[in-house]
Amino acid sequence: LISNTKLNGMGRWGDAYMTQEEDWDRDLLLDPAWEKQQRKTFTAWCNSHLRKAGTQIENIEEDFRNGLKLMLLLEVISGERLPKPDKGKMRFHKIANVNKALDFICSKGVKLVSIGAEEIVDGNVKMTLGMIWTIILRFAIQDISVEETSAKEGLLLWCQRKTAPYRNVNVQNFHISWKDGLALCALIHRHRPDLIDYSKLRKDDPIGNLNTAFEVAEKFLDIPKMLDAEDIVNTPKPDEKAIMTYVSCFYHAFAGAEQAETAANRICKVLAVNQENEKLMEEYEKLASELLEWIRRTIPWLENRVAEQTMRAMQQKLEDFRDYRRVHKPPRVQEKCQLEINFNTLQTKLRLSNRPAFMPSEGKMVSDIANAWKGLEQVEKGYEEWLLTEIRRLERLDHLAEKFKQKCSMHESWTAGKEDLLSQKDYESASLMEIRALMRKHEAFESDLAAHQDRVEQIAAIAQELNELDYHDAATVNARCQGICDQWDNLGTLTQKRRDALERVEKLWETIDQLYLEFAKRAAPFNNWMDGAMEDLQDMFIVHSIEEIQSLITAHDQFKATLPEADKERMATIGIHNEIVKIAQTYGIKLSGINPYTNLSTQDISNKWDTVKHLVPLRDQMLQEEVARQQANERLRRQFAAQANIIGPWIQTKMEEISHVSVDIAGSLEEQMNSLKQYEQNIINYKSNIDKLEGDHQLSQESLIFDNKHTNYTMEHIRVGWEQLLTTIARTINEVENQILTRDAKGISQEQLNEFRASFNHFDRVRHFFFFLFPPLQKRNGMMDPDDFRACLISMGYDLGEVEFARIMTLVDPNNTGVVTFQAFIDFMTRETAETDTAEQVMASFKILASDKSYITVEELRRELPPEQAEYCISRMTKYVGPDSPAGALDYISFSSALYGESDL
Repeated sequence: LISNTKLNGMGRWGDAYMTQEEDWDRDLLLDPAWEKQQRKTFTAWCNSHLRKAGTQIENIEEDFRNGLKLMLLLEVISGERLPKPDKGKMRFHKIANVNKALDFICSKGVKLVSIGAEEIVDGNVKMTLGMIWTIILRFAIQDISVEETSAKEGLLLWCQRKTAPYRNVNVQNFHISWKDGLALCALIHRHRPDLIDYSKLRKDDPIGNLNTAFEVAEKFLDIPKMLDAEDIVNTPKPDEKAIMTYVSCFYHAFAGAEQAETAANRICKVLAVNQENEKLMEEYEKLASELLEWIRRTIPWLENRVAEQTMRAMQQKLEDFRDYRRVHKPPRVQEKCQLEINFNTLQTKLRLSNRPAFMPSEGKMVSDIANAWKGLEQVEKGYEEWLLTEIRRLERLDHLAEKFKQKCSMHESWTAGKEDLLSQKDYESASLMEIRALMRKHEAFESDLAAHQDRVEQIAAIAQELNELDYHDAATVNARCQGICDQWDNLGTLTQKRRDALERVEKLWETIDQLYLEFAKRAAPFNNWMDGAMEDLQDMFIVHSIEEIQSLITAHDQFKATLPEADKERMATIGIHNEIVKIAQTYGIKLSGINPYTNLSTQDISNKWDTVKHLVPLRDQMLQEEVARQQANERLRRQFAAQANIIGPWIQTKMEEISHVSVDIAGSLEEQMNSLKQYEQNIINYKSNIDKLEGDHQLSQESLIFDNKHTNYTMEHIRVGWEQLLTTIARTINEVENQILTRDAKGISQEQLNEFRASFNHFDRVRHFFFFLFPPLQKRNGMMDPDDFRACLISMGYDLGEVEFARIMTLVDPNNTGVVTFQAFIDFMTRETAETDTAEQVMASFKILASDKSYITVEELRRELPPEQAEYCISRMTKYVGPDSPAGALDYISFSSALYGESDL
C-alpha cells in the first residue's frame, strides 16, 4: 500500500508518493464510498489512456491481473517500451508480467513497499487501487508546477488562480471545495466561456452543476466522466484521490492553452512596445517636418530686407515682427524643446526595451533642427536692427522732404516774376532820373539775390541728402531742385545783362535821392533778416533726447536776445522813410508813394515785424511741448530699465539654481522632480513680468525711442534669456524623468542610484560657460571626460585593461564625443542586471503558438493574438520559404530578429 509519510523527498500523501507500511493501515479502513469513487475514477482514467491503444478495462482488479493491460497502460502514458511480456497464462507468467510493470514504476523514482505482484495477480482491490494511484501521481500530477510549487500544491494553486474571479467558488482542498460543482464549471468557463453560461448556475443545485461539468468535459474536452454527481453530493467528504485525478485531467487539457496564452501575452507585450515606439517615431517625424517647414517659410521673410517707401508701412513691418516674436515664435520654441524631449524619451525607451536606436529621416536629426534654428536666429537677429534703422531713415527722409518743400515754396514765391522783371527794357524810354532809379533798384535786387544764394544752396544740400538716403520720390525732388538751380542760373545771367545795360546809360543818370537809396539798402537786408527769422521760427525739428531739445531752446533764447537790436534797426529804417516824407513836406515835393529803389514799404516792414513777434511765443510753446515729450520718453526709458535690471539678474539666478538642483540636490529623483516642477511653476508665474516689459518695450518703440542709457539689457537680451530659461528647465525635467524611467525599468533602488550619482559627481570635472548676453555663468555640464570616467570605474572596483576600457567607451560614448553623460553612466552600471525581453524569447513564444513549427499561419496568428497585434504581425512578416510549407506560411523568426534590430526587415 501507499503510505502517508514522506518518501525520498517526493512529498506527502496526495502530494507525491507515500510509504506503503503506513498506508496499509489507512487503506484497511478505506471508506466504502471512497472505494467506490476510486474504482470508478481510476477505471475511467485508465480507459482514457488505454483507448489510445484500442482497448479498455471493465473491472479494475480483474483486468490487470495478468499484467498485460497494466504494461500497455504504462507504455501509453510514458511513451516508452517495456520488456516483452510473457505469453503464457500460468500464474507465474502473470506474476512475471506484473513484476515487469512494477519494476518500470520503480525505475521512475517510485519506491514501492509492500506491493507485490502476487497481490495484484490475486485481485486485491485495495492494493490494485493503491498501485493505480501511484501511477496517477507519478505520471499525471508530479510534473504539475505553478510558481515554485509542484504536485498537489501546484495543482491546488492552479485551481485557486483560475477560479479566483468567480462568485461562490473558494477552492481550499480536493474534497468538499468541489461538492457544489461550481469550481469545475468555473475551470471550464475560465478557459472555454463558450461552453458554459456561468451566470445561470445556482449554488443550491450541486447535482445539476456537477452533471453539467461532466457532460461538457466529456463532449467537448475529451475528458471521460470519472465521477457520479450523486456520490459526491451525498458523501460528507468526497475522496481526495478521485477528485485530484479528475481535476488533473482538466489541467492537462488546458495546459496547452495556458502555454499558448503565456506566449501570446509575451508577444503582445513586445508588439505593444514596438507599436508605441513606432507611434513616437511617427510623431517625431511629423513634428520635425512641421517645425522645419515653418523655419523654411520664415527665413525668407526675415531675409527680405526690401525697405518700404513710407513710415506707416515700415512701422507695420515692425508690428508684424513683434507679433512674430510674441505670438508666432514662442509656440515654435516650445515645439523645438518638446521635440528634443520626445527624441530623448524615445531613445531611452528603445534602449530600455533592448531595441535599436531611432534614426530619423535624412535632414530631421535633432542636430539638423538645431542648425536650422540657429540659422533662423541668425537671420532674425539682424532683421529688427534693420527695421529700426529703416524707420530712422524714413523719419529723417520725411523731415527732410517737408523741409525741402517748405524752402522750395518760399524760394519759388520770391523768384516769381523776377525773370520778367529782369527782362524788361524800361530803361530805353525812361528819363534820366528814372534810369538812375532803375540802376539803384537793380543794385538792391542784386543785394537781395545774393542774400537768397544761401537758401538755394540749402535746397541743393537737402536734395543731395535725400538722394543719399534713397528717398522714394527722389525723381520729383531732383526735378524741382534742378528747376530751381536752372532758374537761379538764369536769374544770374539776366541780372548781369540788365546791369550791363544800365551801366551803359549810367553816365546819363542824375544823383538820385540818397534817402530812398539808403532806405532801400537798409530795408532789404532787414527784410531778408525777418524772412530768415520767420523761416527759422517756423522751421521743423526732430530730436531724440532732452539734451537736443535743450540745445534748440538755448539757440531760441539767443535769438530772442537779438530782438531789441533788430527793433532798433527797424526804427532806424522807418526813420529814413520818415525823413523822406519830412523833406518832401518841407520842400513841397509831391511823392508818388513808391520808393523807386525797392518794393518794400514801411508797412511791409511793420507787418513782417508783427509776424516775427507773433511767431516767437508760438516757437516757445512748440519747444516746451517737445521738452514734455522728451521727458515722457525719459520716463519710459527709466521704467523699462527698472524692470529689465530686475528681470535680467533674475533669469541669471534661475539658470544657476537649475544647474545646481539637477546635480547637487539630495534625496530621491521624485524629490528632485518636485523641486524642478516648483522651479518651473515659479518661472511660468514670472511670465507676467516679461509680458509687462514687452508692453513697455512696445511703448518705447511707438515713441521712437531707440536707445536707453539706464540699462545694459535690451528686450532682445531678455527674450533670448527667457527662451533659454524655459528650454533649460524643460530639458532638466526631462533628464530626471528619463532617470526615473531608467531606474524603474532597470529595477535599481534609490540607494543604488544615489551611489551612482555620488560617484559620478565626484569625478564630474567638466565645466562649460553659458553665455546669455549677460555676464558669463559657470555651471556643471553633467559630463565626465574619459580619464575621469576610468578613475570612477576603478574606484568602484573595475579591473580595466586598455582593450576592456575601449570596449566600455564604445558603449557609453557610441558617437565618440569624448564625454560620458550621467544617463550613459547609469545605463552602463545597470546593463548587466536589466531584465528585458530578447529576440530569442519572442521566437520561443511564436514557436509555441505555431505548435513547434518553423513557420506560423495567418489563421494561427488571428486565433491566438488580439486583432490589432495579429494584423500588425501579418502586415510585417515575410513569406516563409521552406520544404512542405503551406501557402501563406509566414516567417516569425526573421520578424522576431527585426523587432530587436538584428535583421534588415
